[in-house]
Amino acid sequence: MIQEFKDFIAKGNVMDMAVGIIIGAAFTAIVTSLVGDLINPVISLFMGGVDFASQYVLLGEGEFASIAEAEEAGAAVFAWGRFIMAILNFLIIAFVVFLLVKAVNRAKTAAERQEAAAEAAAPAGPTELDLLVEIRDALKK
Repeated sequence: MIQEFKDFIAKGNVMDMAVGIIIGAAFTAIVTSLVGDLINPVISLFMGGVDFASQYVLLGEGEFASIAEAEEAGAAVFAWGRFIMAILNFLIIAFVVFLLVKAVNRAKTAAERQEAAAEAAAPAGPTELDLLVEIRDALKK
C-alpha cells in the first residue's frame, strides 16, 4: 500500500497539480497586491477618493464610522464594495491567466512547427510497402 502511494505521488499529474497550487497561491498574493496597491488607488483617484472596499450599507440599527467597526459590533452589513473588488480581482486574474495560456499555446505551436520542419527535412526512409516488397522478393529467392 505504501508503494502504491509512492507510485501515485511520483506520477507527473500529481506533481504538476502540486506545483500549480503553490504557484497559484503565490500568484494570488501578487494579484491582491496589484489590485490593492496599484489599481484601487487609480480607481479611487478617478472616483473622487472613494475606496470601494470600504463601501457598505448597514442593514440594522446604529451608526458606525467604518465597515470594520460595524462588523466588530456584530451589525449586519451589505458589503457591496468588497463584492465589487472581488469581481475586479477575478477579472484581473482571469485576464492574466488568459495571457499566460495564450503565451504557452503560442510557444507550443512554435515548437510543433519546428518539429514538423525537422521531420520534413529529415531523409525519408522506405515506406511499409517498399519493405514488404523487399521481403517478398527475398522470400522468392
